[in-house]
Amino acid sequence: MTDDPWEVDRLDLAGYLERVGLDEQPPGRDALSELHEAHVRTFTFDNVDVLLGQHPGVSLDALQEKFVGRGRGGYCFEHATVFAAVLQRLGYDVRRHLGRVGDPAAGPVQGRTHMTVEVRLDGRRLLCDPGFGMSLRRPVPLVDGAEDRQLVGYRVRLNEHGAWELLRERLVGWEVTHTIDELPVLPVDVVIGHHYTSTFPTSHFRHGLMITKHLPDAHVAVTAETLTVRRAGEPTEHRELRDGELAEWLDRLEVPLTPVERERLLTRVARPAVG
Repeated sequence: MTDDPWEVDRLDLAGYLERVGLDEQPPGRDALSELHEAHVRTFTFDNVDVLLGQHPGVSLDALQEKFVGRGRGGYCFEHATVFAAVLQRLGYDVRRHLGRVGDPAAGPVQGRTHMTVEVRLDGRRLLCDPGFGMSLRRPVPLVDGAEDRQLVGYRVRLNEHGAWELLRERLVGWEVTHTIDELPVLPVDVVIGHHYTSTFPTSHFRHGLMITKHLPDAHVAVTAETLTVRRAGEPTEHRELRDGELAEWLDRLEVPLTPVERERLLTRVARPAVG
């Protein structure tokens, strides 16, 4: 029995570290940044299992079989659950946060369908966000006005409601990517959020493919129709995929699907023939 509702003692920490290619290190800012970057370079952000209707759920046992056992990725609830468990096992002081994606001033207010991880280290609060479409490569300070330039610029802002906004620099200015609150998070909150995003009829995760990953020289985002490549200091490349190119990107992004899963996915997102 354990008093930890997240049951992080069930995590195969050695297996995770082997998967991301790191040795165990004591808690520290550099070690945390290295671990965060290794995670987002190892595991894709994707909705493949949701799209195929085969999601195993967000229990730690199911997720470590998927991430540690198979090297698969997933979306925010999965990444954050695994990453938080790893950090706790390594001795970090961890908080989990839920938030709303998008800018509420630019469209409908969204539900609390994003999950991030906070680390408190040496008197500082650090935001880890390994499970977003364009994930942070390293933690950013959870301090009003803090900025950090990674592949693009990021800024943290405390809004008038006491919630934390993460903004991303775009050509037209700063864009709110998501807003997280300070409410406590329990495992049941993650189960409920995941149930909504993976089963609700209008959830975008159920309809369009998204696979993203940080490669050594770029961040790549692939849908069933498009490719987007971002490199530091260069214009963003965005174009339509050629016929058959999605299968090539599954290989280049090292998405470890079984042959049956791969065929089902390609069939699921295939564009109808023209003419």
